[in-house]
Amino acid sequence: MTTTQYELYRRSSLGTALTDTLDELITESHMDPQLAMKVLAQFDVTIAEALHTKVRAKAIIKGHLREYRFCDDVWTFVVDHPSFRLDGGETIEADRIKFVACTARAPASIPASSQ
Repeated sequence: MTTTQYELYRRSSLGTALTDTLDELITESHMDPQLAMKVLAQFDVTIAEALHTKVRAKAIIKGHLREYRFCDDVWTFVVDHPSFRLDGGETIEADRIKFVACTARAPASIPASSQ
């Protein structure tokens, strides 16, 4: 039994580049759409696992909370004029940022029979 992963990271620059490349391969008949979907599913699992196990950076965020929502186990926060103080002391500022936080799920691997 496989737990479905969130597809949030597909909208990241890395996920968009992967999707564009897979679309091009499908268009040029170098890859079947079913295989492309399996690649995207593996990307979802791998990126979630990598972020969970490899990233240890922390930041302190200050700003004005413009709005927040909670729907279907997904929190969305919009913060105006955020200031990020990173582990090394560096500070980064922005006009506005949107956070999307989901209920944690253990990364699930894709069964060998479906690969």
